[in-house]
Amino acid sequence: MTESLIVTPKFKKWSFLQTDDSVVRQLQEELKVHYSIAKLLVLRGVESKEAADLFFNPSLDQLHDPFLMMDMDKAVERVHDAIQQQEKILIYGDYDVDGITAVSLIYTYFKSFYSKIGYYVPDRKKEGCGISFDGIDYAQKNGYSLIIALDCGIKDHKEIDYATEDNIDIILCDHHIPEKDLPKAVAILNPKRLDSEYPFKDLSGCGVGFKLVQAYSMKYNVKQEMVFDLLDFVTLSIAADTVPVVGENRVLAYFGMKLMNNRKRPSFKAILDIIKVRRRLELMDLVYTISPRINAAGRILHASYAVELLIETDHHKAKSKAKFLHANNFERQQIDKSITSSALEIIGKDKDFDDKRAITIYQPDWHQGIIAIVASRMVEAFYKPTIILADSNEGVVGSGRSVRGFDLYKVIESCSEYLIQYGGHKYAAGFTMHKENVEDFLAAFHEKVEELIQEDQLTPKIDVDDVIELSDINEDFYYWITKMEPFGSGNQKPVFVTKDVKDTGNNGFVGKSHLKIHVTKPGQKAKYGIGFQMWDYIPYLRSQETFDICYHIYENKWNGERNIEIKLKDLK
Repeated sequence: MTESLIVTPKFKKWSFLQTDDSVVRQLQEELKVHYSIAKLLVLRGVESKEAADLFFNPSLDQLHDPFLMMDMDKAVERVHDAIQQQEKILIYGDYDVDGITAVSLIYTYFKSFYSKIGYYVPDRKKEGCGISFDGIDYAQKNGYSLIIALDCGIKDHKEIDYATEDNIDIILCDHHIPEKDLPKAVAILNPKRLDSEYPFKDLSGCGVGFKLVQAYSMKYNVKQEMVFDLLDFVTLSIAADTVPVVGENRVLAYFGMKLMNNRKRPSFKAILDIIKVRRRLELMDLVYTISPRINAAGRILHASYAVELLIETDHHKAKSKAKFLHANNFERQQIDKSITSSALEIIGKDKDFDDKRAITIYQPDWHQGIIAIVASRMVEAFYKPTIILADSNEGVVGSGRSVRGFDLYKVIESCSEYLIQYGGHKYAAGFTMHKENVEDFLAAFHEKVEELIQEDQLTPKIDVDDVIELSDINEDFYYWITKMEPFGSGNQKPVFVTKDVKDTGNNGFVGKSHLKIHVTKPGQKAKYGIGFQMWDYIPYLRSQETFDICYHIYENKWNGERNIEIKLKDLK
């Protein structure tokens, strides 16, 4: 690699977060910590010693009473009646990580004391997302009279009516945004219901399923330890679905990560062993280790393969199934690379691309299981709301990803006259349509984006928690940061800026594209760090000028040594 090949990096906007200085100093005095630690807490809504004690020491007692959720009594009673009457219960879930973990959790729980239970995950290509008519037909043909639907169903009125006609009851456990009129299910557990008074709105789909088994255990005296042993499932769903890691989710993830790091569940241990991850995991590590291999099953093969792995209790069988999904994920990666390359080529030929506020690409023959990933790749590369479309059995399927602060779901909803169905969240959504509506939909989509998006939403931003010195980075400082885990959406890993540092000259490359840095300031000890995929910043380091760095702090263990170093996010 030579400097002549290096392109100018895209710098990001740094947004310095502000707090009430008097509140920070009061908390600093109460806790006897560094000013920046107190500021980090205040930025996260922690403003007193009592609140800090709760934040630093999550307890399962902090979980909300599941019976505060609308229809929970109905749901628990219907499940209990089914068990008492020896009815067959079908656990039905969507084919992404949230749905798969939800199915695995509910199945594992009830299967431990009730045998007449099965599971069903729809085929992505043949059935699409949500409750399908094929799934209901499967339930009817196999004698299931109760379906517990997870991470889906809140908009599936026709399918639920169809099930009712077949004398099949449905309990919905969903977290997607509901319409004003709810489906005619036996019970609808969804904290986002307009009539919901549940204290926490941002549970994952798996999290809603967890509240069901928690409620069932409370009412019918099932050991709570058995329920809490399922929190690794919930934690994976929290990481994969990027729900906020605050409030109840933070408690769930805190205890779920303990299970993950104990490698207790055979399926998770098998995946981590195969990819040789033996270190202590942080929550967001799950997004790059376990999650892709679970997701790939639904994208390439069938999501039921992932459920089979997650519910496996035998270590030897789990290892074999994990190897199979690992190989399947490799195939997914190759398709991903091919489609991403094609998407970049299409964009490169679009002379009007710079003037467009959104990216839309329709390629009929692209793999519909991969288009969501490619949409994410385009957002990463160009920072514009993106929709990728491909043909499917239903006509055309689309998947979209958004930029920070821009509600993609609202835009798609405004164009729903062209759609068969749609669903999702602010930053990620999916939909289907008839092929003849593609052109009109894309025109309406671009027009709506142009109307709503703000100029500053098209520039990537980094929220900076505080400005510190290199000399502030020590063992005690890092200890307090680790006490704030688990980090994720809503409780991001702290970001710091240090100004006017200078490169010592001991820089270079790690692998093909990662940047190794060694920076210092007068009178301060130099710090090592790494910048992933940041090789193109090397000219700025070698210019001999001072510069500002934006970074995380992390622990680097290598050859028996342990050092607190920096992980670069940007520099100016």
